[in-house]
Amino acid sequence: MSELTTLESLLEMGFGRNRAEKAVANTGNQGIEQAMDWLMEHENDPDIDEPYVPSEGNVVGGGGGDAESQPSTEQPTAQDMDEAGQQSDFIETEDGSRRPMTEEEKLEQVKRLEELMRVKQAERRERERAEELEREKQRRKQGQELQQIRQKMQDDEMKKITDQRRREKMEDKLARQRVKEKIARDREERAQKFGSGGSQSTAASSQPTLPSPSSPTSQGPPPTKKEYDESRIQVRMLDGSSITAVFKAQEPLAAVRVYVQVNGNTPEGQDFTLLSPYPRHVYTELDMEKPLKELGLVPSAVLVVTKK
Repeated sequence: MSELTTLESLLEMGFGRNRAEKAVANTGNQGIEQAMDWLMEHENDPDIDEPYVPSEGNVVGGGGGDAESQPSTEQPTAQDMDEAGQQSDFIETEDGSRRPMTEEEKLEQVKRLEELMRVKQAERRERERAEELEREKQRRKQGQELQQIRQKMQDDEMKKITDQRRREKMEDKLARQRVKEKIARDREERAQKFGSGGSQSTAASSQPTLPSPSSPTSQGPPPTKKEYDESRIQVRMLDGSSITAVFKAQEPLAAVRVYVQVNGNTPEGQDFTLLSPYPRHVYTELDMEKPLKELGLVPSAVLVVTKK
């Protein structure tokens, strides 16, 4: 009865010849268990299924005395594996002698090796599963850290936009406050001026008028045209209501528009312009920079608010 070698045992268990030959060669024909361990460790090698090529000079039974005197460090050939594998198919008896394995003992050995292979495969799958779980944990951790960084960047950007809007609102509020204060100062100045002028005119009217001496040879100069330094502006709003204010003759028309924006009832953000009804004239942006006197709006005028 022929005995199974290590190589044949691996082939019988379903391993390919190239893999089996490499396993036996790389373990030095130390037995089936060592060969199986090597196969389990190297089953994912890219060249695992390529044909086994023995090293040069590794010829069984060849060479002279020099070759026999020096230990060979080369890997064995397939023939060497078959010959050396014969030893693994013998068992040692109680009296120290060696006898061939029976068919039942070989089957038992194959079953034991297959069970060992299943155990090792299960251990490897468990190890790979644990490594995959660890990689997944690291990936999720990195994803969470990246999400936190993105969220922080978004929060910082929103805070920056909010601060910018707050500053713009504050600047707009301060600008409106300055306009209101200027209008209040102008009103106060006009009230003081008109009040002092009225008292002076009252005192002058209380004094008796004296006949002016007439010169037989000369007459007085002709009366000059009165110069007005203020203008009374009445503005009709979009809803038909009107507001009235007094402005300096040299103030630009833009001051009237600002006054309407602050004191009128136009909706916030509503863009409008001014026009004169008689004769009809729509004022442009260039007109807004011109003084009221230059536009012929002194000493009084009526303007109408109209949508752009």
